[in-house]
Amino acid sequence: MSTAPEPARTGQSDPDAARPGAPRNLTLATLASVVGFWGWTVIAPLGTFYAKDMGLNAAQTGLLVAMPVLVGSLGRIAVGVLTDRFGGRRLLTWILFATAPLVVLVALAGSLKSFGLMLLFGFFLGVGGTVFTAGIPFSAAWYPASRQGFATGIFGMGMGGTALSAFLTPRLVGWIGYWPTHIAIAVLLVVTGLMVHFAMRESPTWRPAGAGTFGKLVQAAKLPVTWQLCFLYAVVFGGFVSFSTYLPTYLRDIYDFNLTDAGTRTAGFALAAVVARPIGGIIADRLGPKPVVAVALAGVAVLAFIVNLQPSGEVATGATFLAMAAALGLGTGGVFAWVGRRSPAGMVGAVTGVVSAAGGLGGYFPPLIMGATYNAAERSYAIGLLLLAGTAIVALVLTLLMARRQASASPAGARA
Repeated sequence: MSTAPEPARTGQSDPDAARPGAPRNLTLATLASVVGFWGWTVIAPLGTFYAKDMGLNAAQTGLLVAMPVLVGSLGRIAVGVLTDRFGGRRLLTWILFATAPLVVLVALAGSLKSFGLMLLFGFFLGVGGTVFTAGIPFSAAWYPASRQGFATGIFGMGMGGTALSAFLTPRLVGWIGYWPTHIAIAVLLVVTGLMVHFAMRESPTWRPAGAGTFGKLVQAAKLPVTWQLCFLYAVVFGGFVSFSTYLPTYLRDIYDFNLTDAGTRTAGFALAAVVARPIGGIIADRLGPKPVVAVALAGVAVLAFIVNLQPSGEVATGATFLAMAAALGLGTGGVFAWVGRRSPAGMVGAVTGVVSAAGGLGGYFPPLIMGATYNAAERSYAIGLLLLAGTAIVALVLTLLMARRQASASPAGARA
């Protein structure tokens, strides 16, 4: 006597369905990323203020705004591995709690007008930038492979914390004062950390990695795709970070904007990239990451050259920088959709950590180069911008070659 097969349980019949609770946890993770990015980039919007208050030259200002990016980059490697072992919920909580006192210490260094202390505390403030690496595998685990570009793209909107920082930080300093602004940001970090701790849950598909987790870094380093994606992400995300941190200084030097006006335009730049990132992830889910990344890099190369020409007029200048932000945002969404497809099972956190660290480092060096190569007599950043254009072209060639090799090795019909 045969029996009828048991009906599929709700949530299991559709392989493309997200796990129950996915939208809530993705939203909370994105919120944590927004606040973490705000804390991470709290120095950059006040860069021109610190330069004037401490008498810094262009090179020193570039070093100051780039310093938090260093730990925010290198720390992502360790955080990616720790996320595989302890879960995104714990790591996001720890990162937010650790960033809060560092924001206050940065305020102390600024009030003392100490460049040395500002560099020291800014260095450790970089811990806030590691929030990204904890959230990517956490968010991806809540969604099936066919929708992970969407999930990581939405989480990537946490980059909007840089827009909040650029827009609100200088305004808050003007409205409520320097110290109250930093205290308010620190409190926000703590409150968000408590929300993450009590309201977020790990995906039911997540399992903690065992001991010897750091050995996965060695495995990740042996994958050629890891280093290929590292370079691509260093260009697109590094470009976003470097523009977001150095743009206020650039707008002051080239277009004579004051602190608030430069912050407003930097916020618009960051917001455009934030909106474009999930679009890049969604398109990558449909068409594959290759065309998204290729188009983005071609756009970056062309637009870097146009920025070098210093377009005049509010409309032309604004449109150029918004287009650059959109290209960088699309590229970041496309690259991380590629990471999700190419990472071996159980190694998403490790590969994410290495790739996102490369992206952060990509944002560390450009401000230093911009500051060191600035031609004050001609008011020109030509060297730095042309280097960006050339690097984007090299990345574009790598993308096309990498995709071709992967396509020949992939099953028929698979998208690169």
